[in-house]
Amino acid sequence: MVNLSQFPLLKQITLPEDLRRLDKSQLVDVANELREFLIQSISRCGGHFAAGLGTVELTVALHYLFNTPEDKLIWDVGHQAYPHKVLTGRRDQLVTIRQSYGLHPFPARSESEYDAFGVGHSSTSISAALGMAIAAKEKGLDRHHVAIIGDGAITAGMAFEALNHASSVKPDLLVILNDNDMSISENVGGLNNYFAKIFSGSVYSNIREGGKKVLDTLPGNLKEFARRAEEHMKGMWVPGTLFEELGFNYIGPVDGHDLPTLLTTLENMKNLKGPQFLHIGTRKGKGYQPAENDPIGYHGVPIFDPKETSLPVTKKATTYSNVFGQWLCDMAPEHPELMAITPAMREGSGMVQFSKDFPEQYFDVAIAEQHAVTLAAGMACDGLKPVVAIYSSFLQRAYDQLIHDVALQNLDVLFAIDRAGLVGGDGATHHGAFDLSYLRCIPNLVIMAPSDENECRQMLYSGFMHKGPALVRYPRGAGPGLETQKKMSLIPTGCSRTIREGKHIALLSFGSTLTIAKKAAEQLNATLIDMRFIKPLDTEVLDTVSDKHQLIITVEENAVLGGAGSAVNEYLLNQGKKISVRNIGLPDRFITHGAPEDLLRDAGLTVEKILEVAASCSL
Repeated sequence: MVNLSQFPLLKQITLPEDLRRLDKSQLVDVANELREFLIQSISRCGGHFAAGLGTVELTVALHYLFNTPEDKLIWDVGHQAYPHKVLTGRRDQLVTIRQSYGLHPFPARSESEYDAFGVGHSSTSISAALGMAIAAKEKGLDRHHVAIIGDGAITAGMAFEALNHASSVKPDLLVILNDNDMSISENVGGLNNYFAKIFSGSVYSNIREGGKKVLDTLPGNLKEFARRAEEHMKGMWVPGTLFEELGFNYIGPVDGHDLPTLLTTLENMKNLKGPQFLHIGTRKGKGYQPAENDPIGYHGVPIFDPKETSLPVTKKATTYSNVFGQWLCDMAPEHPELMAITPAMREGSGMVQFSKDFPEQYFDVAIAEQHAVTLAAGMACDGLKPVVAIYSSFLQRAYDQLIHDVALQNLDVLFAIDRAGLVGGDGATHHGAFDLSYLRCIPNLVIMAPSDENECRQMLYSGFMHKGPALVRYPRGAGPGLETQKKMSLIPTGCSRTIREGKHIALLSFGSTLTIAKKAAEQLNATLIDMRFIKPLDTEVLDTVSDKHQLIITVEENAVLGGAGSAVNEYLLNQGKKISVRNIGLPDRFITHGAPEDLLRDAGLTVEKILEVAASCSL
């Protein structure tokens, strides 16, 4: 735990009401202490880092001026909400964040009344805040609603749908655009360029630099008055035309690290009626130079020494994301029709090298999963071969496009689905717990799940060569450590592989659970099948094992309801097979965050669970 004696003001703040008892002149010192507290805490436990450093002043100002939790603060995504957690009763628990039984990684209604809306995926804040504002009006409640959204998240269509709707509802709603020119990766697209032009344009720069020269010649009091007036004049020189046209009163851009100006601006806007839009400029990683220099690298950090100028380097095992990235680089020279698409997850999906080596075949569409899928569909219509690299939980956001734009038209698109299964510290919003259940009911899809690194490489190749939509789903992190074969070979569609022959019991493993299934099979002297394909199933092997065994146990790192095991059940039932079947998978509940081994144990995806299920069946 961090020694609070070095933070005399922060030590006094347990809840926002304590902050509001302080004099306004003390808030800059509070912000400085809060930033240093974040550095010391997160360096001890790891977690999201640079984004929170950029919102320190904003968080202090919001909780000082607004009567939280009655007034509602709705954070978008939540990477930037660590300072909010510190000021709302969770200061001493911050070192447990993302850990088993520790603080949630993002705002969560179940954790605190100050977390007005649970988040994890981007671009939801304006819609949620608008809904709360409508509810308050219906109930006759006099309260404020503030949505804080980043310039990466506001590029998503959902954010603009909410802005457009708000213009007709005309609620008392404040939207704060936290513009730091960053998402997790660098932002891309026209809207980001618009914001960049505001800050870098010659008119703005000339006014700013000319203003500095004039201000330097003025007496102290007059200089301060003119400096503050300059902040309020910016909106005249750099109008937020886009947001004004959507019905919002636009103010900004304002320096998000100038706390006195931020307080004055927010205090003025707090009393305005109708939709308000405040545009602030911040710096991701503010106040910690290594994070300012490398905001991508310091977005999420392991335990580190804050005195060092770089994060610790450890030799890491090859991850499935690495396998995918290398496969892209190997395929692209021979297949100019290959087009790789990511919705702002270049680093996470292992595409950094590919983006540098093959920029003409690489497309980062920003946080816009729906667009990513339909963009791929359009490419496929004209003979290109798009590969959509997307997290399992993010693909949920483009379900309609997957069905109507790709599958219905039977288009030639490969989906590389990362983070399938349990992901650890990011928790319930990011677990890839449902993809097999929501995918296997869609016609025309071929769905594969590799059990090791080489299987992943060969499945990606097989999916790319397949004519029609194909999906390869693989987990976060490293596999069992098998070396990948450079030569790529086609895996026959719907073909499983038998790992060992046994008696009485057959274990059918789908994807990453093969490691635990193998250990259980050896103890049970059971037959073990690596099923490989969820759709189409290897029905020949199902016929064989059901005729030769007394019990089938399916194992998968997916929701047991409607998953791969359910597909086996359906087939055997329809064939009239008289055999006992047990399904092991993720239980029918949302699984929290924590260490992967703890989550797997709690979910029952262990060798012991397989043995227990086998023992409970009379053979």
